[in-house]
Amino acid sequence: MAPYIYTERNGIHIIDLNKTAMMIDEAAEALKNIVKSGRKVLFVATKKQGQEVVAAMAQEVGMPYITERWAGGMLTNFPTIRKAIKKMANIDKMMSDGTFDNISKREKLQITRQREKLDKNLGSIADLTRLPSALFVVDVMKEHIAVAEANRLGIPVFAIVDTNSNPNNVDFVIPANDDATKSIEIIMRAMCDAIKEGLEERKVEKLDEEAAANSEEEVKNEAPAPKERRTRVRKAAAPAEPEKVAAEAPAEAPAEEEPKAE
Repeated sequence: MAPYIYTERNGIHIIDLNKTAMMIDEAAEALKNIVKSGRKVLFVATKKQGQEVVAAMAQEVGMPYITERWAGGMLTNFPTIRKAIKKMANIDKMMSDGTFDNISKREKLQITRQREKLDKNLGSIADLTRLPSALFVVDVMKEHIAVAEANRLGIPVFAIVDTNSNPNNVDFVIPANDDATKSIEIIMRAMCDAIKEGLEERKVEKLDEEAAANSEEEVKNEAPAPKERRTRVRKAAAPAEPEKVAAEAPAEAPAEEEPKAE
């Protein structure tokens, strides 16, 4: 983290806030473009200082998040995680369609406990139908498993990195204090504002595309149908028969009689 440290006082490293501000802008712009293209960003913060802040702000922009415990293989073994989420959905269906009322109390208790456990660990990523396009991490040391899985799958990592951490496995480093709730809140607010902007731009683009498609359809409907060109074939006149020619020929006028001499 030496490039991001301004100085050292009494054994405490002081981060260069100019570089922090620059890296926040760079990370925010990248997240905005990711969200604008319709992809998801997964937020990870299992340390106490960031749990509530990250959960609240991720919900605000409709992004998945993990604040309880990172289950090993959550990214590298994503199909298994999806099965667990489907299991939770099946339990909800049992509760709604009346199937839950026909089982014994013991089974009800077991299923309810299982549902609560699944919801606690995976409820916040229930809408994540495919791998996220980016990972935002608070404290890369605590979330080293998540960072390693993202690196293995080629998923870009955005992270708040403190002076006691290694930034080499992070694609977008935000040098800051990851132990202070206020620091996490300020950075999360910048990220979420960028995500909101990306979502709004995506919505506007969709509306423009729909309007353009509708206008094209209207033009097609209003345009007159092309007239069919009819080609007239002229038939060659057949030669007239001799009898008909004679009949149709005009009769010769009778010759005038000469006056007789008296």
